[in-house]
Amino acid sequence: MGPREPPRSTKPGGAPSPRLVLVAMCAGYFLVLLDVTIVNVALPRIGVGLGTGVSGLQWVVDGYAIALAGLMLGAGTFGDIRGHRRVVLWGLVLFGAASLGCGLAPTIGVLVAFRVLQGAGAALLLPGSLAVISNAFPDPGARARAIGLWAGIGSAALPAGPLLGGALVSGIGWRAVFYVNVPIVLAAVVPARRIVRESTAAGTRRLDVAGALLGAGLLACVTVAFIEAGRGGRSGLAAAAGVAAAGLLAGLAAVERRAPDPMLPPALFRRPGFSVANAIAGTMNLASLGLIFVLSLYLQGVQGRSPFAAGVAVLPLFAPLVVLAPLAGRATARLGPRRPMACGLLVAAGGVALLVLAGAGTSYWSLLPALVLWGAGLGILTPAVVAAALAAVPSDRAGLASAVNNTARQAGGAIGIAAFGAIAGPPAGAGFVAGFHAAALVAAGLFVAAAGALAHTRR
Repeated sequence: MGPREPPRSTKPGGAPSPRLVLVAMCAGYFLVLLDVTIVNVALPRIGVGLGTGVSGLQWVVDGYAIALAGLMLGAGTFGDIRGHRRVVLWGLVLFGAASLGCGLAPTIGVLVAFRVLQGAGAALLLPGSLAVISNAFPDPGARARAIGLWAGIGSAALPAGPLLGGALVSGIGWRAVFYVNVPIVLAAVVPARRIVRESTAAGTRRLDVAGALLGAGLLACVTVAFIEAGRGGRSGLAAAAGVAAAGLLAGLAAVERRAPDPMLPPALFRRPGFSVANAIAGTMNLASLGLIFVLSLYLQGVQGRSPFAAGVAVLPLFAPLVVLAPLAGRATARLGPRRPMACGLLVAAGGVALLVLAGAGTSYWSLLPALVLWGAGLGILTPAVVAAALAAVPSDRAGLASAVNNTARQAGGAIGIAAFGAIAGPPAGAGFVAGFHAAALVAAGLFVAAAGALAHTRR
């Protein structure tokens, strides 16, 4: 395990196997990712059932993403201070309770409110799970391999979500995609309580509450601006949200410069490896989650597939993540993260660029190469990005590093969903296919730009 003193345990009898800890934390990550893809498949039925349009559906996705991204930094730091095991367990319980509320929601407003609570639970859960893994595997090579397995097992939720979600929506109804989280939470809480050891960081760091609130408000305002701009911005809300975002950004910068324990320590961002890894993480999710949102509308709204058929159709996108992520973790441990990141970005760019060939009557076999290449690129890229961020910081800041990396990814995803939904427009519109093509080209350009920035950044 290395020379570092092991973290304090809440249970006597020695440390549990790191592999058992890894499995328990992968269960939490699986739950967070399952909720992303399983809800995407249900979006058209939610729109019909609750009488809402594309903007309402964007908030079903983005209410979760904004809370997750906005609160994750504070949750990661809180775990560093108070112990990640405790925070992970709180996150699981909150996520399960909010999932039950989503399933019972009578209106779109209530559903979005419970989705925000789901995101808060995921914010407690996600950085803590990765920090626990980092503590259990202090050796950098072993940690990179563990992160690859974490990414691979967690990513199994991505193909499982469309299949399970499609079956539940078609057979029971859209509410079932939220109810299914409850037994998964119970299955994860019980082993986590038994085998995960508690750890706390040394020192007396404090939670930057002002920074966390300003960051969450900034992300919410940016997302509102994109969604309202996509609707035409006739109410002036888009402009107001943009102005508010600028004010919140200035306030956040001022607070973080003066805070004794800032949520975003400037010193970390002066580390090139840390800054580059997080910029690429945000770009990855901005392009991918934004395009997946539009792809779900295309498969059901334009090509007329059922929710289950649409779920089956996107399996080639998600399956490579499950297969390639563990292998990419081993490659990252051997080669370092730089080359796997560049390779993943360029492969993903090639895949999404092929989606410009998709039309209303395009056969599935013509879509298949694009989905496979896109998914392969993400499978190579994801563990390398996470390993790069964790390797760039001291071990006692693992929770913060994980939180910043996941915040970058989730913030990118929230903005991408809003922006790409605005680019494509409603699926019933005559210009949707052209908007879909434009979104695919934007995503490809972002991947290529990220690879170019990586090439011009010193190691």
